[in-house]
Amino acid sequence: MLTGLTGSTAVVTGVGGRLGRVWTKAFLQAGADVFGLDRTKPDGSTIEEFAGYGQEEDAGQFVFEQADVTNRASLQDALGTCLARLGPPGVLVNNAGLDQPPSAGSGGWLFEDIPEELSGAVLDVNAAGVLRTCQVFGTEMARRGHGSVINIGSLYGIVAPDPRFYDHIEMDPPFLKPPAYGMSKAAVAALTRYLATLWGPCGVRVNTLSPGGVLGGQDRRFREKFVARVPLGRMATEDDLVGPMLFLASGMSRYVTGTELVVDGGFVCW
Repeated sequence: MLTGLTGSTAVVTGVGGRLGRVWTKAFLQAGADVFGLDRTKPDGSTIEEFAGYGQEEDAGQFVFEQADVTNRASLQDALGTCLARLGPPGVLVNNAGLDQPPSAGSGGWLFEDIPEELSGAVLDVNAAGVLRTCQVFGTEMARRGHGSVINIGSLYGIVAPDPRFYDHIEMDPPFLKPPAYGMSKAAVAALTRYLATLWGPCGVRVNTLSPGGVLGGQDRRFREKFVARVPLGRMATEDDLVGPMLFLASGMSRYVTGTELVVDGGFVCW
């Protein structure tokens, strides 16, 4: 795929997570270098897996740096390493995030009993963490007059979770998706619009990419109920997300900023 990303540097936070690996592989295969950030260092085999993508002809290289989006000083240190190892960032993917998947063994709460520390942790990583990372890496991009920032949102930043998707899970209290998750993702979309207007004159585009219902380890009943709400009749695969990401990161979207690209198979149409 011709994206014009060859030789550029893409910074990906939360690189050790499931979608972090998807973005990393996509960028490396598009010829970009990837500077991956995470607060915990992946094991050696994982780093080798990331680097292995870079062995293909014309593919980029991968550099991992331990950093925490809740700690601005660690992000500042990481920027220095990025500049020294790979050069200035041309793409920033704010992917780091906390979520609470449904599980009978995970425990649950009534709305009024949701621990403040749980909500605070989600908001600190998913919303304030994006703000901090943009203040550090995004400001560097704006100073240099070029770049694309992609903030990872969510379907649940647009619509409320449907409790009927989870009512087959035997829990007492019933599973309740933490409200802070949707709050944080709605905040990310608001920050996207703010930064798109702030940094537009500097040549930096800022957009939100919001996946909806990515196929993973969900139980059969959840998948059946979720898919019944999707016009395309299936959940997203990881490959479905690669094209939208490369579109927003590259010059193919050079006149696109301040938008939220929802990749949900049509879920929000109903």
